[in-house]
Amino acid sequence: MLGCHTMQPLQRVLPLKRRLKWGPVASVSWMLPRIFRAHGSLPSTACPSPEKPLEDGAQKDFTTRLATGPDFQYFLSTSTPQEKLSHSDVEDPPPYLSVNELLGRQRKVYFETYGCQMNVNDTEIAWSILQKSGYLRTSNLQEADVILLVTCSIREKAEQTIWSRLNQLKVLKTKRFRSAVPLRIGILGCMAERLKEEIFNREKVVDILAGPDAYRDLPRLLAVAESGQQAANVLLSLDETYADVMPVQTSPSATSAFVSIMRGCNNMCSYCIVPFTRGRERSRPVVSILEEVRKLSDEGLKEVVLLGQNVNSFQDTSEIQFNSALSTNHSRGFSANYKAKQGGLRFAHLLDQVSRIDPEMRIRFTSPHPKDFPDEVLQLIHERENICKQLHLPAQSGSSRVLEAMRRGYSREAYVELVHHIRESIPGVSLSSDFIAGFCGETEEDHLQTLSLLREVQYNVGFLFAYSMRQKTRAYHRLKDDVPEEVKLRRLEELITVFREEATKANKTAVGCTQLVLVEGLSKRSSTDLCGRNDGNLKVIFPDVEMEDATNSGLRVRAQPGDYVLVKITSASSQTLKGHVLCKTTLKDSSAYC
Repeated sequence: MLGCHTMQPLQRVLPLKRRLKWGPVASVSWMLPRIFRAHGSLPSTACPSPEKPLEDGAQKDFTTRLATGPDFQYFLSTSTPQEKLSHSDVEDPPPYLSVNELLGRQRKVYFETYGCQMNVNDTEIAWSILQKSGYLRTSNLQEADVILLVTCSIREKAEQTIWSRLNQLKVLKTKRFRSAVPLRIGILGCMAERLKEEIFNREKVVDILAGPDAYRDLPRLLAVAESGQQAANVLLSLDETYADVMPVQTSPSATSAFVSIMRGCNNMCSYCIVPFTRGRERSRPVVSILEEVRKLSDEGLKEVVLLGQNVNSFQDTSEIQFNSALSTNHSRGFSANYKAKQGGLRFAHLLDQVSRIDPEMRIRFTSPHPKDFPDEVLQLIHERENICKQLHLPAQSGSSRVLEAMRRGYSREAYVELVHHIRESIPGVSLSSDFIAGFCGETEEDHLQTLSLLREVQYNVGFLFAYSMRQKTRAYHRLKDDVPEEVKLRRLEELITVFREEATKANKTAVGCTQLVLVEGLSKRSSTDLCGRNDGNLKVIFPDVEMEDATNSGLRVRAQPGDYVLVKITSASSQTLKGHVLCKTTLKDSSAYC
């Protein structure tokens, strides 16, 4: 497998690249070919030209060294994880680095995370890797030796935020330039993969780039940066899931945690850059996911959110005995843009197993695709008390014509039918959705159809954005971004207005009802109120007062983060519910009241 490297003349990589045919997700690092020396497999000198055959002597020498290299048992014997940091925790370094140079030597790392929940989880993965290499973490920007920005590329605005932030960090780096430990700055995630050379060429302040599948390489990249060179690894992987990396939960008061179950996306919606920045779908083995959830349960967390770019298309093919199983059916009226793989353990199986670990732990998942809601998933959500009755159902548009241009794989009619089927299967379900205003070719009639869908469905939560064309996408190559910016913004404002009106109506149906709330902490707006979330993932505000503890008769307590409490709802808006607390309870016992 090709890796990624320090900055060198680009022409050295061209002969190699001409010989390779890369699939859409196996994009090679764009710097220079790695000089491999894995247990004696290749010398530490420059590789011979790929266009010139090896001399007979060189061929024999290579064959001899290959035969005397490590066998399968060697890799098994060195694969056991170590608890304490030592030289054995660090993989054999490349020929230009020593083992000591890969260690962090207690340098302090500061993370800034932008974008989706997946980036939050990626931050925890990156930190887990760096922590094992001897780095420390700091929440003080001024004392950081390394600043890592975990970035998003889904919209142009997200990238502009990072460019602005780099200008601010340039001042900080200049002040540290003459210090004993120079400040190193890295761009991680989707923006690193998408923009590659532009970041290095435009902003000399950046020392390292690491794509979403290259976090294991962070110790090497930082070691190279210590020598004053820029370093990058933006290789997308066909199989990287970080299944063996246990993310580090950094908030001691957290009640909820994200658990990544799969990475990448195969849907290839025409507007979306995710398949090009995060690669194709690959799922973690079920056993590794269950191990992580058990650990979180043992730590006292009361909620896990299963994460994936297309989370409900999960398909674990790591266990051979299940690879002859049939694929799960799609939702009625929905189709995929790709050929589905056969076999494997599917999302319904995973959801079933995760929900059995701790009956007092809430289970959520995001972000799904509407096509992947077969009846077995809906039935499981209905039956299990600890699987939240809240579904994210991204529509993107209410116009069948626009949905076809977006390559979503369904019509408006099929989507509405699915909504009705979900509400019949899961009574009281809370729905959220995504919408894009001003997609290529969208007319006023198309826009009006989206407004009417918002009114018809009455979502509880909505995420609405103006269309932002991204390079590499199908829309960029085949469609025209012909809706003027002022029209996009006007349509977006109209979508937001209608969403808020309908969400307020939907949320007001909870007034007078008693709901189970997982307490998160103090309200941001009032030190006398607490904040939590109900089963539908809506924020609930209630006074911080003493209440009865139904789990311990006769005892009166004040709610703490991680407690389940019953709250009677007294008012509602488009985003928030308010009420008064009744008692502390458990998830299992709450069904008698709600």
